[in-house]
Amino acid sequence: MKYSVDPWVFEKNPEVRFGIIIGKGLQNSETTVEDSDLLAQAEENLRKKISAEELKTYPDIEIYRDALVNVGINPNKFMNSVEAMSKRVVKGGELPRINALVDLCNAIALTEVVSLGGHDLRDIDNNLEVRLTTDDDIFLPFGERVFETVKAGELVFTSGNKIQTRQWLWRQSELGKVTLESSDIFFQLVGFGSEHAAKLDRAMSALEKLIVERFNGQCQAFEVNKDNRSISF
Repeated sequence: MKYSVDPWVFEKNPEVRFGIIIGKGLQNSETTVEDSDLLAQAEENLRKKISAEELKTYPDIEIYRDALVNVGINPNKFMNSVEAMSKRVVKGGELPRINALVDLCNAIALTEVVSLGGHDLRDIDNNLEVRLTTDDDIFLPFGERVFETVKAGELVFTSGNKIQTRQWLWRQSELGKVTLESSDIFFQLVGFGSEHAAKLDRAMSALEKLIVERFNGQCQAFEVNKDNRSISF
């Protein structure tokens, strides 16, 4: 299977980096007290680092907002996932506990303030792309059973004509949802070069360690960037 990013994305955001991890044979579980405590610690550390008032202009959040603007996405209307999670936390809330894998991935995302999404490979049956939509692309909203059509020209993450994430970093589909039965997972992290590079690298390393040590799985790691726009796995 192939994963690729349209060259247009790099024209608009030359410094963007896509960290890809293929996890196989993971043994997911209900969230344990220890798992929940790790996420709670990440939430508390974020509150100490960022105030609600400065969230939009905090450098690690602003860089995602700018990247969305560069590809024609309104970051207020279609808030990227790491900003949406951070906003909930810095305003005093907590993230819902879903299952161990999702919760610990969220802990990594909050710790490094890096976009991180997981997609169950059972629901992926075609090559993966980050590209602009065509009139043939469809999306299954979270919790729904009926696909909806999407206008052409929207930047998405898709498998064939089935969209996995709309508005690039905004909303994931019901397809690929990580559940207790999920064992083979496609993880996509999105970061940037320069000062942000170390954050993506740490998040990648933390996720690899999590897959092997907490979930007894195996993994392969890749990077896609302006000089290497596709991988096969």
